[in-house]
Amino acid sequence: MIPLEPAPNLSEQVYARLLEAVIDRTLLPGQRITQNELAEKLGVSRQPVSHALHLLHRQGLVAESGRRGFEVTQLDPARIRQLYEVRGAIDALAARLAAMRAASDAAGRARLEVALAAGRRIDRKTPLAELITLDVDFHRAIYQLAGNPVIEEMIAPQWPHMRRSMATVLSELDYRDSAWAEHADIAAHILAGDAKAAERAALAHAQTAGRMTEERLRATDEAAA
Repeated sequence: MIPLEPAPNLSEQVYARLLEAVIDRTLLPGQRITQNELAEKLGVSRQPVSHALHLLHRQGLVAESGRRGFEVTQLDPARIRQLYEVRGAIDALAARLAAMRAASDAAGRARLEVALAAGRRIDRKTPLAELITLDVDFHRAIYQLAGNPVIEEMIAPQWPHMRRSMATVLSELDYRDSAWAEHADIAAHILAGDAKAAERAALAHAQTAGRMTEERLRATDEAAA
């Protein structure tokens, strides 16, 4: 008999719930939260909440704020720019490698086509959380098609921060359409096996996303000042 997969333990479930709340802005940047408050809302004891909060703290998603309290960290525009500079280089490499392997990896090619088709079906009513998931799925399909597992290993710790940054621009209806037009362009070059064009398109996409996110965050900070 095949062993059953163990269900996620309570701490993991609480962590996943809090992470999504930070990313989709159910918990807003600067919002103060306490273990007791979260435990009561989630219907659990303080122990799994404490463990989850300390994991988020290590990731830089929450910061300590008073006795037994935390607050959701603000997104730093300069840090986001630096993050996208690195991501641009990684995405460009992934797109180039994916284009070189596209002809020989039918499953990877199909996975990319499915991810692109799913994203092209979004509309004005698509929830923000789903928009972020579809965006991540598309880029992960490219990383997998690239055939170099180190790419995903390097980018994985940064996904929570990138998903938070995505929320700042994907909430804008105009950018949703342009983002997926850029995705379609990247995918077309990859599927055609044009490594250089895929590399250029992926780098340009990351640079545009980083610039728009930084500008949006700075404008928000200025408006709040």
